[in-house]
Amino acid sequence: MNVGNTIWMIPGGQIPLESTGKEPEFTSRDVLYLLNTNSQEANVNITIYYTNRAPAGPYDVTVKGNSVRNLRFNDLVNPEPIFLDTEYAVFVQSDLPVVVQFTRMDTRQAALAGVTSIAFPVDA
Repeated sequence: MNVGNTIWMIPGGQIPLESTGKEPEFTSRDVLYLLNTNSQEANVNITIYYTNRAPAGPYDVTVKGNSVRNLRFNDLVNPEPIFLDTEYAVFVQSDLPVVVQFTRMDTRQAALAGVTSIAFPVDA
């Protein structure tokens, strides 16, 4: 079963600068979930767009066949780290159809806040 799209957009990223609680479990973060229902490995390129600077990337990742991979944006450091507390958008392009979900965990306060959303699929 091959489901998903090869191009996805996430317009609303912003990793909170502050965190409370024990790290890494309670580090504020944005997370990208990638589901690959293909039997082959998917090669995924991620580009980050900012308001007032040139795009960053691509960040190259792979997702094994018939599996899911989650990536903390905080951990994307090559070719450069994602800026904290800075608005950004995400462009995801894969060589195989995948499904993309975006999640934010905001731990700036003791009462944790989480939000999740399916990314916007783009028809190529």
